[in-house]
Order: sequence, then structure tokens, then C-alpha cells
Amino acid sequence: MTVSQFLAEYYQVFSSLDLTAIQSYFHDPAVFIGPAGVYPLDSTALTTMLTRTTEDLRARGYGRSEFILQEEKALGPVSAFASGTAMRFKSDGEELERVPISYVLQKVESGWKIAVMVLHAAK
Repeated sequence: MTVSQFLAEYYQVFSSLDLTAIQSYFHDPAVFIGPAGVYPLDSTALTTMLTRTTEDLRARGYGRSEFILQEEKALGPVSAFASGTAMRFKSDGEELERVPISYVLQKVESGWKIAVMVLHAAK
């Protein structure tokens, strides 16, 4: 599976807001970097973060997400970088938000996993 295929599949699964399914796309441990700082994510911390995120999205009428890939680069045989915009939509199809985001992915025996997720300003 290519990086772009992996991310398309991840966003389809993320749209379900199924925590267990979403978590399966992350490396353990992973790292989240955002405006408030850097957070190491073991499985417990990832569950906490995803629970807050999915509850917030549900409360705002979330329906689905898609990822607009703007840059992809192999960093080696088992790592890759991808950057783009997460487009989030309400259940009625109205745009909810755009989230500029980058990923560092690690290839493990079972396939690609998200090792680092970075929220950032738009390019």
C-alpha cells in the first residue's frame, strides 16, 4: 500500500469516529505536535486525545473528513513524510474546517503507521 493509499484509508476510517479502528493506524508510541506543545502518545494517551477529538467533532455536527495531499516524500525504505490539509465536513456536507497537518509514517510488518502528527499553519 502506498502512503497516499494509507492516508486515504485512514481518513475514511477516521470519518467513522470509531476509536479502536482509528487507533490501529498509529504507531505505539507516537508523537503529536501542535500549538500547545509536543505530546508523546502511548496507547492510553492516544485514546484520551482521540476521545476528546471525536467528542468535540460529534458536538459540532461532524460527518466526514478527507485529506488533500500536497507533499509526499520517502525518507528511507521504512519511513515517509506527507503533508496536506484535513478537510472536515458536517453531516449535511457543509465545510466544518480545514486543518493543515503533516505526518511522519513508519512502515512496520503490518504496513504503514502514523508515528508523528504535526498540526501547523497553512503554507
